[in-house]
Amino acid sequence: MTARVLVNGIGGAPVSALDRGLAYGDGLFETIRAVNGAAPLWEQHMTRLSVGCRRLDMPAPDAGVLSQELALVIEGIPDATVKIIVTRGCGERGYAQPRQVDVTRIVAAFPSAPLPMDWYRDGIRVRCCDLRLAAQPRLAGIKHLNRLEQVLARAEWSDARVVEGLLFDQAENLVSATAANVFAGMGGRLLTPPLDHCGVAGVMRGALLEALPGVRVQMMTKEDLMRADEVFLTSSVRGVLPVHRLDERAFRVGGHARAAQAHWRALGFPGGRA
Repeated sequence: MTARVLVNGIGGAPVSALDRGLAYGDGLFETIRAVNGAAPLWEQHMTRLSVGCRRLDMPAPDAGVLSQELALVIEGIPDATVKIIVTRGCGERGYAQPRQVDVTRIVAAFPSAPLPMDWYRDGIRVRCCDLRLAAQPRLAGIKHLNRLEQVLARAEWSDARVVEGLLFDQAENLVSATAANVFAGMGGRLLTPPLDHCGVAGVMRGALLEALPGVRVQMMTKEDLMRADEVFLTSSVRGVLPVHRLDERAFRVGGHARAAQAHWRALGFPGGRA
């Protein structure tokens, strides 16, 4: 099945070559999992989109309109991955923001790709990337359209056994994976790195910070991570994936990952059962 796409509510409509999202990455996106017609983390996605629009000084699209468009594109798809893109629209050539902003919104749905159940049960293999993320506090946390760092990091490996790559900042502190957030269990505590200088604050990360007791936001180096008892990755599409190997270090699947998976299922998502 091909993707279903609405541009400003119209199926098959084109996107202008002069759109600022294409020219400058001037916009935001959300990637949302919808199961049986419902998106369990919808409110969290809309909150992050609204925060991102304020940060970019850009009008936010109406969440009610986006909800209606999401319902249209997921119809008949029992397990869908929906990408919402919002740009500042078209304007005169140059970096200056247009005086009148008419945002472009794109809502596209794809059938979710099934993941091997052993990834959830036994964990996945990940690696540390060579690329280091640049710091930009004004853009930290939001899901802006410029993902070139992630594109370059993902190009570092072609081994199909490696599912993800971990990213560090210029000071060698852990930030995230290329398309997920990172949690580590150390000495009975559950930690996740801060995202106030770079990285994306995932909505599933936020849900776990609220749901799991005693989670701490704390800086971690690679050396800290290698001393962890367990490591797992989170995203709003894939859910909670334990890590069984990071480079040459083996990890066990621990109780923190299982508790996070239980919360994922309680939200209404499939997968992640031990």
